[in-house]
Amino acid sequence: MKIALIGCTGSIGRQTLDVVRAHPERFEISALVCGSDGRLLSAQREEFRPRTAVCADEAPLSEEQLAEIFAEADLAFVAAGGFAGLKYTLAAIEAGKPVALANKESLVCGGALVTRKARERGCALIPVDSEHSAIFQALGFRRDAKFSRIILTASGGPFLRLSPAELARVTAEDALRHPTWKMGPKVTVDSATLLNKGYEIIEAKWLYGVDFSQIGAVVHPESVVHSLVAFEDGAMLAQLGYPDMRVPIQLALTYPERLPCAPQLDLASLGALHFERLPEERFPCFGLARAAGIAGGDRPTVLNAAAEEAVRAFLSGRIGFCGIAETIEDTLSRLPQGAAETYSDLAEADRKARETARKSIYGI
Repeated sequence: MKIALIGCTGSIGRQTLDVVRAHPERFEISALVCGSDGRLLSAQREEFRPRTAVCADEAPLSEEQLAEIFAEADLAFVAAGGFAGLKYTLAAIEAGKPVALANKESLVCGGALVTRKARERGCALIPVDSEHSAIFQALGFRRDAKFSRIILTASGGPFLRLSPAELARVTAEDALRHPTWKMGPKVTVDSATLLNKGYEIIEAKWLYGVDFSQIGAVVHPESVVHSLVAFEDGAMLAQLGYPDMRVPIQLALTYPERLPCAPQLDLASLGALHFERLPEERFPCFGLARAAGIAGGDRPTVLNAAAEEAVRAFLSGRIGFCGIAETIEDTLSRLPQGAAETYSDLAEADRKARETARKSIYGI
């Protein structure tokens, strides 16, 4: 299988290359695309010898260049972070390639557009997030399988037990110490605010074609049950495993076949697994995301753009932890709802929301 890997220098991209490295007889890299880490890209290019290797921040990519990235690929693996990943997902679909989707924003911001284009082109969308991979597995690798309800699990992040006063004092360094997962900075902070779980609620709506009333979330601090699916007869199916993104990454490339990857769970050593209500009152980003998903249109794009700007400001020390939710809410309230029919609609909503969020953060 030839893979065009978008976001090759990020956390998911590097782990994807670990999988390719472990199975050279099965996988080949046809294209590598990174955002800005040209030095690491050069090392990856030297090792994997793709036909195409691009550092996207060096110059905007034309439609012809995007088409070339996917020309030889059997599969597009989109692991780029943020709204920037959406254009690659759409380009891969336009090229008629199945997409292993590790870029949340493709469905958070462009869910209607992406799923419509994928249907028109007959392109599979393969979930890579651990939660959505778990659901995909529980449904027998069928996104159209019947079920009653999806239950996403959330670790709760590093601040699950903190009071509102304590949350106001946490630092970026605190937020980046996730208790169970090793991820990039943006998604780690999104996990701490529970915004990430709100994003996954929106993703689930588009991946599995269900109403938001059929999607819930619970806190599961051990991060062993990666999500569950409930059925009409009262049964539930769950996927369990140690927190290791190589498992859903590899499965996206090989399903329904399974290859050796990670250690088996030692259930006796685990002893017990715990579940509890998600504390929305202390983590308003979750509710903001869910409300944006229900509202539809460009609301999720505005939400995401404001979040990207707010998290950047938090990591640089410009705002506090609670300022992330405040920035998102302020940006959503300032911009009227707009269309989301085309990529141009979404790009314009993204631009306006970033401008508004920066005014909220920096007062300019």
